[in-house]
Amino acid sequence: MAIAAPIFVFHLVYVIDLVLLVFALAVQGISLVHAFTQRSDAFPAIGTLPKGGWIAILAVCMLLTLLGFGALSIFGLIGIAAGLIYLLDVRVGLRDLHDGKGFW
Repeated sequence: MAIAAPIFVFHLVYVIDLVLLVFALAVQGISLVHAFTQRSDAFPAIGTLPKGGWIAILAVCMLLTLLGFGALSIFGLIGIAAGLIYLLDVRVGLRDLHDGKGFW
């Protein structure tokens, strides 16, 4: 019985890491796709980084997360933060700029 507990812990850690990785890649991927589909002149209009800056930040963080650094690495955490900032701040500003009309 004492051997089963460490084995269970490793499986639990693996599942938690996998869920966090899927969450990180989903947030970064959705943010990246949304950034690609927006007009480039809308970003300076809301007072944020240019479109190329957001795409570069999100793409590099997603690439580093995919290359095996994981969701709990510094690159994964920066990528999650950048994706959430984009989705919760920039996307809302872009939506308000376009009067709430559009695909997203």
